Amino acid sequence: MDNEFLSRALSVAHAAADAADVIIRTRFRAQDFAVVQKADQTPVTEADREAEAAIKNVLRASFPEHAFYGEEEGREGDGDYLWLIDPIDGTKAFVRGYPMFSTQIALMWRGELVLGVSAAGEYGERAWAVKGGGAFLDGRRISIADTQQLGPLAAISIGNVKTLSRGPGWNVLASLIQRSGRIRGYGDFLHYHLLAQGSIDLVIESDLNILDVAALAVIVREAGGVFSDLAGHELTLETGSVLAGTPALHALALREFTDALGPV
Repeated sequence: MDNEFLSRALSVAHAAADAADVIIRTRFRAQDFAVVQKADQTPVTEADREAEAAIKNVLRASFPEHAFYGEEEGREGDGDYLWLIDPIDGTKAFVRGYPMFSTQIALMWRGELVLGVSAAGEYGERAWAVKGGGAFLDGRRISIADTQQLGPLAAISIGNVKTLSRGPGWNVLASLIQRSGRIRGYGDFLHYHLLAQGSIDLVIESDLNILDVAALAVIVREAGGVFSDLAGHELTLETGSVLAGTPALHALALREFTDALGPV
C-alpha cells in the first residue's frame, strides 16, 4: 500500500463524512427523526440509515471493489480492503439533543487499520490520520502528552465500563483513579480526540463495538499513543473493550489489569 493510495482514500473518506454531515446536522437541528429500538436495545433513527447510505455511495464511487462493514447494514462484500462505518456514533446523544456524536469512518487493509476519520460536525471538530502520516485535528498536527506516571497531573477518562464493574478489573480502575489527578467521563469520540491532542492521558472502556473506535485507533496511534483492548490485544472486528493512552501509562495500566484478570 503506497502513500498515494492512502492520500486518495483519505480525501474520499473526508468527502463521505461531509455527505453524512449534511444529513445528520439537518435532522439534528430540526429534531426530525423517529427512533426505533434495535434488537440490542440501542436506538436507531432514519438519520443513521440515511447517513450510512450516503457514506457508502461516496466510497463506492471511488472504490467499487472494496468491502463494507456498517453499523446499520452489516457486512457487504469481501476483499483486502474493508471500510468500517458508524454513521452516528453516539445515537443516544443525538436522540437526546446534545452534540456528543460523530461519524466514524476507517479503512482496514488485510486486517490492519490504516486510515481513520472522526467527524463531529455539530460539536465542531474533525480528526483524521493515515498510517505513517501523523494525526490531525482540524488541520493542525497533534500528538499525545509525554505523561510518564500517575500523579496530580495525570488525567483518565472512562466510557461505558459496565462489564468492568462486575469483576476484579473494577478494583484496578479504582486504584488508577485514586492515583490520578483528574477523572472524567468524556466518552464517545471526545476522550480519544483529547488523548490524541495531549489533553488527557488514558482512556478505559469495557463495552463497545469495533466500529465505535476503529478510526479513533488510527488517530491515537499516529499521534504517538498506544491503543489496544483491555487485555493488550490488537484490535479485530470482534474487539469489545479499549485501553488507550500514552505509552508509559498504557503499559502501567495493562500490567495491573493483566495481574487482576489474568491472560485472556
